[in-house]
Amino acid sequence: MPLKPWNLISSHQDRSYSIFDIRIDNARSPRTGEAHDFYVLESPDWVNVIPLTPDNEVVLIRQYRHGLREITLEIPGGVIESEDTPKGAAGRELREETGYQETEIDLLGFVLPNPAFLSNRCYTCVAKDVFIAGEQSQDEKEDIEVILRPLKDIPQMIRSGEITHALVLAAFYRFYAEYNGVFPK
Repeated sequence: MPLKPWNLISSHQDRSYSIFDIRIDNARSPRTGEAHDFYVLESPDWVNVIPLTPDNEVVLIRQYRHGLREITLEIPGGVIESEDTPKGAAGRELREETGYQETEIDLLGFVLPNPAFLSNRCYTCVAKDVFIAGEQSQDEKEDIEVILRPLKDIPQMIRSGEITHALVLAAFYRFYAEYNGVFPK
């Protein structure tokens, strides 16, 4: 028997916070006929950007992440504002977080961060031939250190656990699949 979507009985917003809303959906199982509540974090779409210098270095950022209470190594990224396209948001986040400017941006696609309870997408862009265009423009909740690493070092940085953010890993895997056809050894 083919899989069928669940029948949505009701849906309402429970609470709203600055970076997400909580939605409660009540849906009926097509298999059992039973209804259940599901809690969904509604969040705007996000974007990650892999910035490459003309010398094939990746502009990375280090920042403190409150979820883990640790400093992580990542690529620039953030929320896609309502007036943004994914490429526009990638360029904006790159400039704000690093002070670098792109010459060209390519959109590689998107992943679903966790469709079990998140409603959004995370897009990945590649910014080509980036250059320093000014100072960082961090908001009051950011404290970002900019680091350059050769692109050829990224696979080893992932293997060693230096880069562990799941959406950053997804971005690099997509990058290598799109540009090289395989993840380098």
